[in-house]
Amino acid sequence: MTLETGADAPTVEATNQRGETIEPDFSEPTVLYFYPRDDTPGCTTEAEQFDAELESYHDAGVSVFGVSTDDAESHEKFAEKYELRFDLLADPETDIADAFDVDASRGAAPRTTFVLADGEVKAVYEGVDPDGHAREVLSDMLNDELVALE
Repeated sequence: MTLETGADAPTVEATNQRGETIEPDFSEPTVLYFYPRDDTPGCTTEAEQFDAELESYHDAGVSVFGVSTDDAESHEKFAEKYELRFDLLADPETDIADAFDVDASRGAAPRTTFVLADGEVKAVYEGVDPDGHAREVLSDMLNDELVALE
């Protein structure tokens, strides 16, 4: 069972595709999406679409992070191949997945997206269809006032 809407956002830290240690600030509007594997068809579609919508997310004051159990080296190759401009967080030990109660016990996290702000979970999307998901989340954030955006 994943963290539910209204739950406190955990504090997490991970290495991104550039080898930098990242600690997302969940007091600010943030999308954190879990995906199974780098450079697979669905994961590529999802990542490319989040990247395509990135300017709109940033214009609304929202940070975007992708998370998988792949290591930073895999993330680096994936990000370079598709010219991804947002941070991919490496979670090979499933620390982030565990913090969000996302079951990665089979070696990969299922597609699950969290909208976070004000230190809490504002929305959870499970069983995500990667095609169109980035736009769906942005639309929900802009229209449904899940979080107070700039």
